[in-house]
Amino acid sequence: MEFVPTPAIHRVLCADCGTLIEPNSANLCIPCLRNTIDITEGIPKQATINFCRNCDRYLSPPQAWTIAEPESRELLAICLKKLKGLNKVRLIDASFIWTEPHSKRLRVKLTIQKEVLSSTILQQIFEIDYVILYGQCPDCTRLAAKNTWKAVVQVRQKVPHKRTFLYLEQLILKHGADKDTLNIKEVKDGLDFFYAQRSHAIKMVEFLSAVVPVKTKDSEQLLSKDTHSNTSNYKFTYSVELAPICKDDLVCIPPKQARSLSNISPLTICARVGNSLHLLDPQTLRTADISAPIYWRTPFDSLATVYDLVEFIVLDIEPSGRTKGKYVLADAQVVLSGGGMDIDMGDEGGRDTVFHTRTHLGGVLQPGDTVMGYHLTRSNFNNTSFDTLDSAMIPDVILIKKTYPNRRKKNKVRKWRLKSIAKEAEEQPGEGRGALGRRGGLDQERVERDYELFLRDLEEDPELRSTVNLYKTDVDMSGDTEKKGGKKKSQYAMDVEDEPPVVQQDNGEEDEVDFPEIKLDELLDDMEGLDIKDE
Repeated sequence: MEFVPTPAIHRVLCADCGTLIEPNSANLCIPCLRNTIDITEGIPKQATINFCRNCDRYLSPPQAWTIAEPESRELLAICLKKLKGLNKVRLIDASFIWTEPHSKRLRVKLTIQKEVLSSTILQQIFEIDYVILYGQCPDCTRLAAKNTWKAVVQVRQKVPHKRTFLYLEQLILKHGADKDTLNIKEVKDGLDFFYAQRSHAIKMVEFLSAVVPVKTKDSEQLLSKDTHSNTSNYKFTYSVELAPICKDDLVCIPPKQARSLSNISPLTICARVGNSLHLLDPQTLRTADISAPIYWRTPFDSLATVYDLVEFIVLDIEPSGRTKGKYVLADAQVVLSGGGMDIDMGDEGGRDTVFHTRTHLGGVLQPGDTVMGYHLTRSNFNNTSFDTLDSAMIPDVILIKKTYPNRRKKNKVRKWRLKSIAKEAEEQPGEGRGALGRRGGLDQERVERDYELFLRDLEEDPELRSTVNLYKTDVDMSGDTEKKGGKKKSQYAMDVEDEPPVVQQDNGEEDEVDFPEIKLDELLDDMEGLDIKDE
């Protein structure tokens, strides 16, 4: 094998120190090159970092405040953002150098590269010292000054009950719309939701507009203004008014608007409330949907609410054959029950009078059943639209829903429960249903009555039940609570409304066979009490 000698390496003398080196464009050795050119020029060797001790967050330029653990990647990213001139070099490596936790110092070691001469890349390692400055973030500053909220959403409904807000509370919990809420305060005819940012309040208004027919107004109040930087500080208020029409209400549509809705009968009932009002004519099974813009163009109130319902006994029911979805049109004969309003036996239309009416409940009613309805013969309405109706076209009775008095008398313990929001104002003591009924007195009694009616609606309406979350309840825990003589208060972020156990009383009456039982697969497990942590 023939020996091939390696080519000789030509070397030159360094222009500064005279050391033999391989030739390069600068004709300088590496130590002389580093002494001549500093690639870290323009990068500060000392910097400051703002830290809020109240919420343990660091200021991430320009205005964001971020939670970061010591020597974490998030904190290292904040440190690098504070350096100017770092975009002119190539960052190879960055790491923390250990310091005492109480020293208020951070040390970061950086490795950078930069092309200094033609085809000459120089790499250098250096350290940067950071000084931690204590201060307050804007959120903690407002909290210390008792100026915690920046936007408020005022939700109002001018009705004498709280059923809408009880249902609205469950929708908010199911969709997590309360996660950004600072506080919830009960006021007359509604609730106030407070937020730290305007965008959170706007998101809440958009959520309300998607689930109920609303009318919104917004306003702003100037708190302070800086003429030098041309910046202002405002507080924003959003007024949201809910339509005063609720499920099962008796409604009289203005005649002109009824003609525009496919000439539907003006006297209807509200079958469902979503982002629009779903009205039903029980005499013909015709339906109409009124959207929020159309309703607020010509608003109208309800003639009667569920508190005006009267108990009737079904004597005979005969379906006429016409159906629409779950509704079946039928002719019914009913008589007043003893559980209804106090009526003079001698008056016309008393308990012995048999009323003939047409109803949409032909698929669920049987002879002998108890049904709730509006007794129009003995009602007096102060409504101009109702006065224009022909008296011959107004029925004596309008049936609304079937009821189960035998089962209700036994007061059996419900095996399910609801959650409620527990962010009440500090100045509102007392117990209630979440954010409702905290003012005490008659208001709390009305809320308790509305809450019981709301639970009955959930039991009897599967469509309504599908829009909320129902949770399993522990019967043994409820029994222990009863022995102690009081309700158990929740220690978590939400109060759990448990039904107090009542001893079952059997009066010899048989339960209704078709009583709506909530199945076990419709209930959710309560995960609030479990200690689940992310690995």
